[in-house]
Amino acid sequence: MLITDTHTHLYSEAFDEDRDAMIQKAIDSGVERFFIPAIDSTYTEAMFNLEEQYPKNVFLMMGLHPTHVKENYKEELAHVEKLLADRRFYAVGETGIDLYWDKTFLKQQQEAFIYQIRLAKSHGLPIVIHSRESFDEIFEILEQERDDELFGIFHCFTGTLDQAHRAIGYNMKLGIGGVATFKNGKIDQFLNQIDLKHIVLETDSPYLAPVPYRGKRNESAYILEVLEKLSSIYGISKEEIAAITTENSKTVFGV
Repeated sequence: MLITDTHTHLYSEAFDEDRDAMIQKAIDSGVERFFIPAIDSTYTEAMFNLEEQYPKNVFLMMGLHPTHVKENYKEELAHVEKLLADRRFYAVGETGIDLYWDKTFLKQQQEAFIYQIRLAKSHGLPIVIHSRESFDEIFEILEQERDDELFGIFHCFTGTLDQAHRAIGYNMKLGIGGVATFKNGKIDQFLNQIDLKHIVLETDSPYLAPVPYRGKRNESAYILEVLEKLSSIYGISKEEIAAITTENSKTVFGV
């Protein structure tokens, strides 16, 4: 059973004590493909080190996370642009809009999101969207940027059924992770109305650990709990879910 974690921050400081053991545990569990989102330039070196150490398993994205859009966001975007021109990445992300923590830089977040969408298009890459309390703002920009070159993943999708259909309408897969296992997560109530061809699996580790690990550090091996949950939601085997969602990840990332 080949499983793909389409969103995991393996370079996070949360893994500094046991990173190799944690990654090996995931690989031994069948999670052999890890897609690594960027946050800002301070993590670039750690991402490259990870790729060097696990060249067959680790696939890097490049981007500026919306919560890290600050006064220096133009310098950060220049860093993203330069690296995209210099070497191979598999997506632009994570990008998007986050209005949960701070609304101070909303205008700059919107600018950075548009800029990264256009960068992705110019490189023929997918975008990986971070959305928190910002569906309306994100949909407004996606509507404006909608064309045949726009595609990607709505990471950590936590919206309604209508919002799910709308995201899919912009050529986005839905990134489904630990929230699907939460009692108050809500998405488990309608996921079976979404064709599996629109779903990819993710952990967002070290964040959003699934039940029964909720509240603890998340890790890529815990994607098996998400797989188990989706198997019960869709009424098909874990092997089928793993195969379909991994195939979907190949369609998005081209690898």
